[in-house]
Amino acid sequence: MKTEVVVSLTDQFEAHAQNTDGGVEFWLARDIQHLLGYTKWDNFLNVVSKARTACEVSGHAVSDHFADVGKTITMPKGAEKEVPDIMLTRYACYLIAQNGDPKKQEIAFAQTYFAMQTRRAELIEQRLLEAERVQARKKLSATEKELSSVIYEQAGGNQDFALIRSKGDQALFGKSTQAMKAQWQVPDNRPLADFAPTIILKAKDFAAEITIFNARQHRMGSEAAISKEHITNNEAVRKTLLERGIRPESLPPAEDVKKVERRLQADDKKALKKPDALDA
Repeated sequence: MKTEVVVSLTDQFEAHAQNTDGGVEFWLARDIQHLLGYTKWDNFLNVVSKARTACEVSGHAVSDHFADVGKTITMPKGAEKEVPDIMLTRYACYLIAQNGDPKKQEIAFAQTYFAMQTRRAELIEQRLLEAERVQARKKLSATEKELSSVIYEQAGGNQDFALIRSKGDQALFGKSTQAMKAQWQVPDNRPLADFAPTIILKAKDFAAEITIFNARQHRMGSEAAISKEHITNNEAVRKTLLERGIRPESLPPAEDVKKVERRLQADDKKALKKPDALDA
């Protein structure tokens, strides 16, 4: 495909077909129809139908990516007529391209174009999820440090903090910290939380925050009282998770959070050196 054709198609897809509604980008099917080389609406609808099926099979909600709307068009002599149209997400456009006629030059372009753009969006989403997990781990560390201080201030010592945290794990997972470390294959010298998925980090943090609040509110003056409170709170959080279909001890481990943090930092350094790094 000639360079000028690629440039022209790129400009058409981005500058002329793309729209936004409340910050959400979308394309209208009747615009995409012509960009993909289909002159007849009914023929194009057959492709859209296949794309809808592919969307459903892939486990995505069809209504999230294909929204039926109306569009007003100008008829001869200035009359107007409303015709059916479809709002399409980038993913929907990608599926339509994948189910289009590969002999059409426009389809061949769109298949690559939307695949690349979709992959780029996936990479951005993955990076955001990784950053969220790193922040959740840092937040848990800060909360546990505060809990340790509360124990020291109110109970006169925090030498058993590790034991209290372990009791919290027992209440949350239904099994000991060591058992979970063995299950997740966590090195002996590393905290279990460094390999916990984001939902578990936030669950542990929430339970610890409640413990801190109640320890101060009720002026708990012994490690035993604070320990009992921490167990109760972790049991309550576990109960909530189970009610929502989440069994903490059955979740798979996440990647070492330290490794994830180093990767994010390295990516940030590359981005500073090369502003268009995400497009590479």
